[in-house]
Amino acid sequence: MRLGLSLGYQTAWSTPADHLALAQEADRLGYSVVWAAEAYGSDSPSMLAWIAGQTERIDVGSAVMQIPARTPAMTAMTAATIDTLSGGRFRLGLGVSGPQVSEGWHGVRFAKPLARTREYVDIVKLAIARKEVAYDGEFYTLPLPDGPGKALRLGFHPPREQVPIYLAAVGPKNLELAGEIADGWLAVFYAPEFADEQLAAVAAGRAKAGKELAGFDVVPSVPVVVGDDVATCAELVRWYAALYVGGMGSRQQNFYNQLATRMGYGDAAREVQDLYLAKRQRDAAAAVPMEFIDRTSLLGPKERIAERLREYAAAGVTTLSVTLFVADRDSGVQTLRTVAEALEMSGVGE
Repeated sequence: MRLGLSLGYQTAWSTPADHLALAQEADRLGYSVVWAAEAYGSDSPSMLAWIAGQTERIDVGSAVMQIPARTPAMTAMTAATIDTLSGGRFRLGLGVSGPQVSEGWHGVRFAKPLARTREYVDIVKLAIARKEVAYDGEFYTLPLPDGPGKALRLGFHPPREQVPIYLAAVGPKNLELAGEIADGWLAVFYAPEFADEQLAAVAAGRAKAGKELAGFDVVPSVPVVVGDDVATCAELVRWYAALYVGGMGSRQQNFYNQLATRMGYGDAAREVQDLYLAKRQRDAAAAVPMEFIDRTSLLGPKERIAERLREYAAAGVTTLSVTLFVADRDSGVQTLRTVAEALEMSGVGE
């Protein structure tokens, strides 16, 4: 198992300089990849190109580039460009986002996300491989019929004909799709105790493509808080868990709430959502079960984190990307070092 760093996106309490410093420290420590995110604020490709130019070995990955935000050809152009700028260090993570962002921010209907993702990935692969992009699908038709368009190919030679493609997936059908058409899975709220069911869906998709699970990159983003007291560490993650389980999406369509339910926390998930949507965020955070936070995070002293890393590796994780819950840059740097030491202590690192 290798380590990654999930930076997220720019917020009111982070700066590009902070993110760059953390990425550079992860590079020095031998982390395999640094991921940047986007929602409806900072975009991931800009951050990754900037980081790629100021790091040496670490891969840079989008977690994610939003499918409704760009045409597949534009995504292929961006991926090929960053792969060129970085010397072949780019990983393309894709996700459909959610109905609120897709339809409210990008003006793209959210219907049939799986079919749309399949077509999107098909076209991205064609373009990066410098094949003529001609496609006749339900969502994408290239070139447009009865017009002046013609099938084109990428206008320069990137260092690779393929870049690794990852899908952000939560539900079983999306997990199966990731196994079938992608090289890796970007996971959230990944609990070793629940992983068998999720990996079975991925394996089913791999089987459809005539492949085995071996070689497929399982990449959960895992909150990490280092400290002596586990319960105190968990408090820093509690608000994040409440936001996703309670407030991401609508009451009818919250993928993270559904995931928590499948993990056996249905009653708590309903309570957290009811409280969050009633604008009682503090009560919603308090209602998140400690067990749920602990199972999906790395909490406590270095020795406990090392033991949990062994459990993640045994549960099929190949790249564990840490999400830092820290007060400042220096604390983030120290946490990166502690996790690297914990991985060495665990004996499961590559």
